[in-house]
Amino acid sequence: MLSGELLVQARCLPFSQIPHTTRLFTDFLAHSPNVQPFYPRSADFSGWLKAESAKISYDSSRRERVTAILERQNKSWNASAKTLSNLERLRKGAAAVVTGQQVGLFGGPMFAIYKALTAVKLAEEATRAGVDAVPVFWLATYDHDLAEVNHVSVPGPEGALQVLTTQAHDVPSAPVSAVHLTDEIAAIVSQAVTLIGDSEAAQILRETYVPGESLGNAFARFYARIFADYGVILLDASDAELDRVATPVYCDAVERAGELATALLARGEALEAAGYHQQVKVTASSVLLFTLQQGARTPIQRQGDGDAAEFVIGSGSHAEKLSQAELIARIKSNPELFSPNVLLRPIVEDYLLPTLAYTGGAAETAYFAQAGTVFEALLGRVTPIVPRFSATIVEPKMQRLIERHGISVPDIFNGPDALRRQLAERGLPQDLQAAFDAARKSLDSHLSTVKEKLVKLDRTLLDAAETARSKIEYQLERLHAQAARAEALKSELVSRHAETLSHALYPDKGLQERGIGGIYFLARYGRELLPQLLDKIYPDCHDHQILEL
Repeated sequence: MLSGELLVQARCLPFSQIPHTTRLFTDFLAHSPNVQPFYPRSADFSGWLKAESAKISYDSSRRERVTAILERQNKSWNASAKTLSNLERLRKGAAAVVTGQQVGLFGGPMFAIYKALTAVKLAEEATRAGVDAVPVFWLATYDHDLAEVNHVSVPGPEGALQVLTTQAHDVPSAPVSAVHLTDEIAAIVSQAVTLIGDSEAAQILRETYVPGESLGNAFARFYARIFADYGVILLDASDAELDRVATPVYCDAVERAGELATALLARGEALEAAGYHQQVKVTASSVLLFTLQQGARTPIQRQGDGDAAEFVIGSGSHAEKLSQAELIARIKSNPELFSPNVLLRPIVEDYLLPTLAYTGGAAETAYFAQAGTVFEALLGRVTPIVPRFSATIVEPKMQRLIERHGISVPDIFNGPDALRRQLAERGLPQDLQAAFDAARKSLDSHLSTVKEKLVKLDRTLLDAAETARSKIEYQLERLHAQAARAEALKSELVSRHAETLSHALYPDKGLQERGIGGIYFLARYGRELLPQLLDKIYPDCHDHQILEL
């Protein structure tokens, strides 16, 4: 951890200025009329949390069963006294503010940290408002896309991102809960420590990412330590006992598969008619469940309708056909072989937990626009989604480069090539830059005079004058850009600064929170970073935050 007191300054940047932000998400943040049919609540958590808490329907026996499972899980990860206290509050009637994420290597990207902190903040706000609530982090350990979770990126000595990857694997398409770390993890941890420095966070890595541990358990042990002071309750979705509790939802997804597919298709058409996108492609044969087939997580498809419908698991020579009754019987006898797809998952979450709200990013917000129709059919209540905290951390070295070149963070979001050109333009020799400025002023002055004379001669020539003006301006700006590129090629320093800023603040042409592992910032700034971040989360502010350290 760096010495000295950590100070964080925050500035807001509207999501409309963030590249690749979808219209659906910006309209959701603004609660525009077009988006309201797809979401029961606005993004304004404080405005509806009390009214929403009255809608939670959660059987007391289910509460006891789930709390007991969570207590067993969290104790196995050496949960803190604060987490165990929150579990007791959950047992006694508290609601849950839920978030979740895939179990990325070494804790995953920084936005996973932001998710957990947002759940903490919202639970605190609800409790202050008189609705007792605790934060729950759902570990999506049944996901089977290993390539999304087996690596993490951290900046190297020169700022370029270094990708750390574990080779641990199971059968193709196996859930990540089945993937266990091998002896090679020790070398990867050592590589990480070399990059991030020896710190408390590095020591926690050494103690949690060890040979023989599953990716899910390693992530859980890591987060249990990182969020010990905040009482975040962790939930491993691959627990067989949770599957047993969720069996009624799995059965409903099969028994009402045709109805749900029809409703989802209609919702997709409504989204597109309103000018929005569908996050998940749904077909008439879609079933919202996966099952394990020879260790691989395999989708289920439906053929036909009603009692005569057949359910097909897998494809080709390995395809298996079951009647609805046979599939229901298999679910009831072995529920641990089944897991929800992305549109059923929030419904399973809210059957297992007394969820007041879910907090997530733009993609999850889009999922909820579609899943709302499944909520209505299976639970009779659509759980609201609240946007998670989103931020770009600007470290002191990056601040100095930004100030030196007279640019802003949004300039960096234009991409490394555009940034390089912009820095080069600002770095042109002063006399050349002055010459271009003089040429622009002279053009304006002289063409204005020409237009005045043309008006007296023939007003119809004004359009031709404007066309000539546009062409001259275009060629002048083109020449300016060529000069800037020439300067960039000549100036290695400018190119290096553009590269450094892009790696740090817009890695791989994406937001920092998605491209850089949270372990980097935790190691560099220590535990003191988390309360500073928590302090900057304002539930009624839904902009992206620029955080200057």
